[in-house]
Amino acid sequence: MHKLNRENTETPSKLPINVIQFGEGNFLRAFVEYAFQALNKEVNFNAGIAVVQPIEKGMVSILNDQDGLYTLFTKGIKDGKEVEKKELITNIVKGIDPYSNFEEYLDLAKEPELKFIISNTTEAGIAYVASDTFEMTPPNSFPAKLTKFLHERFLHFGGTADKGLTIIPCELINYNSDTLKQIILDYISQWNLSDTFKTWVLNSCSFHNTLVDRIVPGYPKNEIEAYNKQLDYSDNLIVSAETFFLWVIEGGEDLKEKLPFHKTDLDVKIVKDMQPFRTRKVRILNGAHTAMVPFSILYDNETVKETVDESFTGPFIRSLVFDEIIPTLDMEKEELEEFANAVFDRFRNPFIKHQLSSIALNSISKFKVRVLPSLLEYVKRENKLPVKTVFAFACLLRFYKGDWKGESLPLNDDAEVMAEFAEIWKSDQLEKVAEKALKNAEYWGEDLTQVDGLTTAMTMALESIEAHGIQEGFEKFSNQIK
Repeated sequence: MHKLNRENTETPSKLPINVIQFGEGNFLRAFVEYAFQALNKEVNFNAGIAVVQPIEKGMVSILNDQDGLYTLFTKGIKDGKEVEKKELITNIVKGIDPYSNFEEYLDLAKEPELKFIISNTTEAGIAYVASDTFEMTPPNSFPAKLTKFLHERFLHFGGTADKGLTIIPCELINYNSDTLKQIILDYISQWNLSDTFKTWVLNSCSFHNTLVDRIVPGYPKNEIEAYNKQLDYSDNLIVSAETFFLWVIEGGEDLKEKLPFHKTDLDVKIVKDMQPFRTRKVRILNGAHTAMVPFSILYDNETVKETVDESFTGPFIRSLVFDEIIPTLDMEKEELEEFANAVFDRFRNPFIKHQLSSIALNSISKFKVRVLPSLLEYVKRENKLPVKTVFAFACLLRFYKGDWKGESLPLNDDAEVMAEFAEIWKSDQLEKVAEKALKNAEYWGEDLTQVDGLTTAMTMALESIEAHGIQEGFEKFSNQIK
């Protein structure tokens, strides 16, 4: 079996760099590259992508070793029929690690045909880091890196308006591009960059809020032999995804002209207001994902499908969605339930073994965005705590202790967050654990000990988990809280 590269696969060489993508992970490679490849094939868009590694440890070297090539497998149920497809993704021109070669990163800003910036650096990625300075090579945060990049482009092209960029972040935070834009403006001010540069960013660059929706389990390590048998080359970056695809981007007719997805078969919606789509998806699909991860891992499940099919965890998550999340949303109940049923069908996709451990990354920041708003809104509307959501929250805190039944748990978060939870869990008093965790407004955006009854309920839930495990612990807790 030969090595995967352009020569061995007789793949045409490089496209002009039209897109810079911050992030080389599974999701972007199964979503953004897939979308732009459809544009290239169906509309002759001719867009090449340069991938920037956003953190110090990443996969750019593996990507470059394969000339930017990899195989995307999509599987799912469509119109009641099983659908499978494999596609060699060919539109990545090169990958760049700004930590090992910052000048090469800045040189990307000088690409004459560059038009788009795409990113997915997780919910924690769009953040202002006050310690970032203009002199750093590179700064720590993604927004600071992007500010330096835009400044380099502004200087190189003399601030001409037609060299402004269309910036489309895919991070799953509300108003993602508005937030990114404000942080860039904050850095411009902090670093005393010129007013003419600020004007160029405001007037020549455009920022677009987005919603992305596709389940991407990633590298199919448990079935890799079966996948490899379908290939005549060796691929270290195979990625698997469901067939379902939705990309909602805020914009007008000018953006539709720049990105003519309406001429393809892809479900890309360019709309004036994406908020209804965003709230529905984040609260139901992502909320269910995030709520189930610690709860189901502690129950000893390994995959999303196993979780929703299992006789205890399945009804638990379904009830959490239908009885505790849907009542907090303002869209028509029938429409919400139809969407939720479709979500559970996607969770049960027999082709996808979505490992719970693979979606445990940054679970604290994910819970804040995806689940906590439902909890708080439920309390506001119903004047009581949502029992299953609170128990799932307690499972999250217990998960961050780092071990369970003598085994290490797949914690994957910012080092500072993990260190803080290690300190919190030094206490042998579960009430203090709950209080310290809930009180930290940096995690949740507010002091959650102020939510009536939540500290007591979380303490009870943690005590039940420690004494009885997950299933019996939930039964004891639900009886107590009633």
